[in-house]
Amino acid sequence: MAKYYITTTAPYVNAEPHIGFALEIIQADVLARYHLAIGDEVFFNTGTDEHGKKIYEKAIENGKTPQEYVDEYAVKFDLLKNALNLSYNSFWRSTNKEHIEAAQEIWKRVKSAGYIEKGIYKAKYCVGCELEKQDSELVGDRCPLHPNKELEIIEEENYFFKFSAMKDKLLEYYDSNQDFVVPCHRQREIRNFVAFGLTDFSVSRLAAKMPWGVPVPDDPRHVMYVWFDALTYYISALGWPKDEVRFLDYWGTTEKPNAIQVAGKDNLRQQTAMWQAMLSAAGLAFSKQILIHGFITSDGQKMSKSLGNVVDPLEYVREYGTDALRYYLLAKISPFEDSDFTRDKFDAAYVADLQNGLGNLVSRIATMAAGMDVSKLTNDRLKISATVTAKLEEYLFDEAMKDIWERINNCNVQISEKRVWEMKSSEREDELIVLINQVRQIACDLGPFLPQTAKRIEQVFEGKIDRTTPLFPRLGRIK
Repeated sequence: MAKYYITTTAPYVNAEPHIGFALEIIQADVLARYHLAIGDEVFFNTGTDEHGKKIYEKAIENGKTPQEYVDEYAVKFDLLKNALNLSYNSFWRSTNKEHIEAAQEIWKRVKSAGYIEKGIYKAKYCVGCELEKQDSELVGDRCPLHPNKELEIIEEENYFFKFSAMKDKLLEYYDSNQDFVVPCHRQREIRNFVAFGLTDFSVSRLAAKMPWGVPVPDDPRHVMYVWFDALTYYISALGWPKDEVRFLDYWGTTEKPNAIQVAGKDNLRQQTAMWQAMLSAAGLAFSKQILIHGFITSDGQKMSKSLGNVVDPLEYVREYGTDALRYYLLAKISPFEDSDFTRDKFDAAYVADLQNGLGNLVSRIATMAAGMDVSKLTNDRLKISATVTAKLEEYLFDEAMKDIWERINNCNVQISEKRVWEMKSSEREDELIVLINQVRQIACDLGPFLPQTAKRIEQVFEGKIDRTTPLFPRLGRIK
């Protein structure tokens, strides 16, 4: 039995869960469920990033201690498990005692290896990104991702990570592992960034100015820079450094890395360069592969509270159901590029694909086959089809869904063209058995994507068939 480790990023708990993170965690959930279905032993990790200046300021703004603030918001993110029907078995917080110990341990190892030293930190700093910015990254002296926030000019004594010394190791790993970053153009992007030359970055802040962070070992005047702390979450969740066996089983070794990470394109530098450099400096294995997804826009515009176009994933779950949201994010949103999300597009997909497509197919077959006992139709245990498997191995969620829906549409056409409901009893039963086996395979293939719907379909077509309530009710009934 193979070990499979997949992890999302750890989102900041300074705002409600948004649709972009829902996309990320649902993609990871599909991969986790798929690997469970093929017999792998899966460790699926998610959680929250709870330190840093951005969170410290939000807590003060809300009249709470930082710990009170992050405790409140961490619960909101963990609620996604039921709302989105997620299968993760680890919800890891960066304020966990074990995580703090792991962050301090990786600091010690990186420093001992000679990759951390003191210096004077002077930089333009974006609080929104929690990253220093080079002039070449700015538009009108503002961060393009947070144009409403003024950059901070920071000058103080800090510890620095010798990022520049990791250039050759990173390039060697990229060149030896051409599919390390998916899609390939993101790998080219990060390779070009590293090849251009790396700048050492600060990995601490003065505790007197910003106390909300992991204390630097042997120097309580400093706390760790939030990214140095947060990135360690990927391995602290596995019990590193105390549980070496589990860590090596799931994270892997330098000779055979095993960890799969899912992240947004705004995390490209942090996940595929900064984190990998930290791992290498500490003598640990690189990640095996990192899947980078795009942004979700609304009518072509970036989502923002000021524009009033932010999509609340929980609102859509309440109105349409969990699997309706999962369907749209997996079938209609590109796995890799920016994609649009509007209510009109969502409604159109719900009616055409779920209600009139899959829902109608199951209802038609169940109605015509009412009273049939199909318990002895087949004794074979169904497996996810080769076409869906091939698409998932390449993270092509939308193409896998397209393949399944082509079969759904073909079944509906088959019923209409053959006018199955008008056939003689014996002929109709033979035709229905073919259709039932097809829809059973469809349910099996839907398992990782729409688990609730797949289970309902399986229940309809086991034992004696009865008429079924619609899988996806009319929009007027659910609004």
